[in-house]
Amino acid sequence: MWPLLLLLLPVALAVLALARVTHRLLAPSGNPFSGPPLEPPRPLVTDQRARDRVLKQGFSAQRVPDPLDAVVIGSGVGGLAVAATLAKAGRRVLVLEQHDQAGGCCHTFQQHGIEFDVGIHYVGQLHEGSLLRVALDQVTDGQLCWHRLPDPYDEVTLGAQRYLLRSGKVAFVTALEEQFPAEKAAIREFMRLSKVASRHAALLALLKLSPRWLVTLLLRSGLLPRLSPVFRMATTSHSQAAAQLTSNPDLRALFGYLFYGTAPRDSSFLVSALMVHHYQRGAWYPRGGASEVAFHAVPVIERAGGAVLVRAPVTRVLVSADGTALGVAVRAGPGHEELQIRAPLVISDAGIFNTFGKLLPPHVRSHPGVTSRLAMVRPGMGSFLVFVGLRGSAAELGLPPTNFWIYPHNDLDAMMTRYAALSRDEVPENLAMMFITFPAAKDPTYEQRHPGRSCMTILTMARYEWFEEWAGSRPRHRGPDYRRYKMDIAQRLLDRALLRFPHLRDKVEFVEAATPLTNQHYLGAARGEMYGTEHDLRRFSPAAVAALRPDTPVRNLYLTGQDVFSCGLAGAVHGGLLCASAILGRLLYLDLLLLKRKIKRRQGRHTA
Repeated sequence: MWPLLLLLLPVALAVLALARVTHRLLAPSGNPFSGPPLEPPRPLVTDQRARDRVLKQGFSAQRVPDPLDAVVIGSGVGGLAVAATLAKAGRRVLVLEQHDQAGGCCHTFQQHGIEFDVGIHYVGQLHEGSLLRVALDQVTDGQLCWHRLPDPYDEVTLGAQRYLLRSGKVAFVTALEEQFPAEKAAIREFMRLSKVASRHAALLALLKLSPRWLVTLLLRSGLLPRLSPVFRMATTSHSQAAAQLTSNPDLRALFGYLFYGTAPRDSSFLVSALMVHHYQRGAWYPRGGASEVAFHAVPVIERAGGAVLVRAPVTRVLVSADGTALGVAVRAGPGHEELQIRAPLVISDAGIFNTFGKLLPPHVRSHPGVTSRLAMVRPGMGSFLVFVGLRGSAAELGLPPTNFWIYPHNDLDAMMTRYAALSRDEVPENLAMMFITFPAAKDPTYEQRHPGRSCMTILTMARYEWFEEWAGSRPRHRGPDYRRYKMDIAQRLLDRALLRFPHLRDKVEFVEAATPLTNQHYLGAARGEMYGTEHDLRRFSPAAVAALRPDTPVRNLYLTGQDVFSCGLAGAVHGGLLCASAILGRLLYLDLLLLKRKIKRRQGRHTA
């Protein structure tokens, strides 16, 4: 009898605590998502000066709003999402960006009259009425227009075999079954698991918002894996789960083809399942390019009295003697005096390594709560991008909107093990996977904005250590050896891409490349990583999921972005929503769900 009571006691306490938390988080007042956007999308703004006035507003002391309710470090999607949400709740927020334009991985750049995006290649779950679509409409005033990519949205090459991915709940599965007719049972079981993962992923968010004492109780009791399969999926490697589903090596690889730098045997099956589910309903690209995200989020922040200022590198977080964040210090340039900006809340979109390892005062970095969180994670792998300018429009060159994932074979574990172990000099001749995409073919406005030109982007993974010799030097001042090395890699990747698209060989106008050092300089990535902390099994253990939460051991210091939830635009948006939920003391996901229902009812009345 007593053992049974002791077993039920944690459950009873957890239920009581959750009831209290729910009551607190569902307060009727202060909902920032009370209604849909009031205006339909306006015409695309193509005047560069008009765009620069929004995206490139330089820092000066005179432009800092006073008083402030919060200051955000970094203008990536996570920073903009939390700032815009707080602005909609009436908070005056200052966003500080170290680069010369806002947007983080959503920023774009132009070279020789050709525009390139740097991080947003395509986004899933943006069908009408989806939670992500409703959330993005809220933080951009409904001004973002998303262009759906036609099928097949992805082509995956595994050695000599090519496989096509098609969108739609039925079409997605049907296309897989047609290509693997003997594996229908495995495919349907994988889709069932991905659906379970999607439905239960909200529990990860709830764990991050629950009181620490309750989280500690749940972790120590060992109940989490029993409460939901999502926690078991999180701690199961992709390779292990895929091996249980099928013996077909191509299908195993295809279940985890959406690669983010972690070998399948080290990656969480939960992440693989969620990523495939993310694109099951299709893939979208923003009309006007990736910079549209920041371009429409900034006015939401400004309307509440806030500002988004660039060329404003934060050098440190100001922390009081009792361990409370008081604001930030900014040094706008070499020789400039450090300016202190006070705010009752400090929110960092700079990533956990920059925030805890660089921006906090030395005595705070040694706080057990800080060191324990850093010990749970490590930086993800860096990226290497090749930007190829092409003569001719996407239509003239027959560029496809499809994304191309090309792997040398179907053993992704062996591929990554060998690739990650390469020395710097071995890399150019032993390149592994690559991703090819044509932004000009995805955006219906590209030809209007850049007539007679188009572009191709090639991506692969790269270790920071291969470029570390040149760390600390400035872009375009890293010397001929660096230039020679990166362009050797770039040319070999381009040669491989031209094997797939030989008709583009004489259309190449110029080639540029970005290394992990480029990400470090422009994106502020600690070691050139594109997706924040490594998405390995350790990161998705229940203890790490609970620890990587918006609130930190430093009072009034919060985290947002990819490191709070997961990678990519959607992961960063969720990081922002979690952060705003913690600050506002309400469950914003419920607000979004209620708004989603309201929008659906309104659309139903219009179509009746």
